[in-house]
Amino acid sequence: MPVEFISAVHTDAGASGPAAASRTGLDVGHLRKYARALDDGGFDHTLVAYHSASPDAFQIAQFVATHTERIRPILAHRPGVIFPTHAARALATLDQISGGRLTVHIISGGSDEEQRREGDYLDKAERYERSDEYIQILRKVWQADGAVSHEGRHFRFEGYHSDVKPVNGLVPISVGGSSPDAYRVGGQQGDVFGLWGEPLKETAEQIAAVNAVADAAGRPRPRIWVSFRPIIAPTDELAWEKAHRTLGVLKDQARNTELLRHYRTDGRPANVGSQRLLDIAERGEVHDRCLWTAPAVATNAAGASTALVGSAETVAKALLDYVDIGCDLLSIRGYDPLNDAIDYARHVLPLVRQELAHRATTQAA
Repeated sequence: MPVEFISAVHTDAGASGPAAASRTGLDVGHLRKYARALDDGGFDHTLVAYHSASPDAFQIAQFVATHTERIRPILAHRPGVIFPTHAARALATLDQISGGRLTVHIISGGSDEEQRREGDYLDKAERYERSDEYIQILRKVWQADGAVSHEGRHFRFEGYHSDVKPVNGLVPISVGGSSPDAYRVGGQQGDVFGLWGEPLKETAEQIAAVNAVADAAGRPRPRIWVSFRPIIAPTDELAWEKAHRTLGVLKDQARNTELLRHYRTDGRPANVGSQRLLDIAERGEVHDRCLWTAPAVATNAAGASTALVGSAETVAKALLDYVDIGCDLLSIRGYDPLNDAIDYARHVLPLVRQELAHRATTQAA
């Protein structure tokens, strides 16, 4: 499979600017501008994130699909929010609207506090069990010629039939996480597996864990998606100056309890991915070529928060380091979302693709 680039749409112009962290609000004009910038800039996919306080992800994904030509929405979806038969029909409908461009990213939920905001009181292990069953139901409904019934631990229904099917028969399914439960569900069920940006050694170990599950299950290994928040400038020195300015704004935002009140969880993060990022930060601020962990500390590792810092050439080389260990979906989105996406499209994507084309030509020769 080719190496592809992922971004993430932002729904609010107020979430732009240095070190943007707020995801509140909906500015339709800004969302349209943002989606088209990603489409025109050559990104292959864009994440439509999910949070209990954010604009509805299904509707945002449909908006992106209908206002772009080629970019493929990756819709983040929590299995505990709507029943899987409804989800199967809604996802197939959205896939038809997008012309077969949809991917669904299953998020089991790493924070009990956040899950309970929407009435989900299962523990983490149970949530991953539910995700496994949920994915199986989605595929069963999509592939069925007639009515489908199901009786499992978390879901039960009889005689369900959907008249709408995905364009290509199935919608690709992504799973993410850094726990054994995540590796198990992702290896057994995922077409794609998502990781946050850790050092190369730790990333390779996680890929091996997921691949081992897939191999044991006798299924294709999932494509690996790895996420970073690059900070680029014309030179490495200028990039590090920019990085420390960005860090200062991140720290100011972290102290603003009103700005992020809906997105906070108390104390050390409950999810393993965030814990791993904080543990890595304790071992050092800079890893490998240019992986910077300070933003993870400043944000309490709230989501994908490690940065790649340097010139476009340095960041492109760092991304290629991850390609070399098995990552073929590179997620890059900045702390200044729209401006950074435009800069990545102009300066980073072409360098990575040029080097990959050169490698392919050399290998063919």
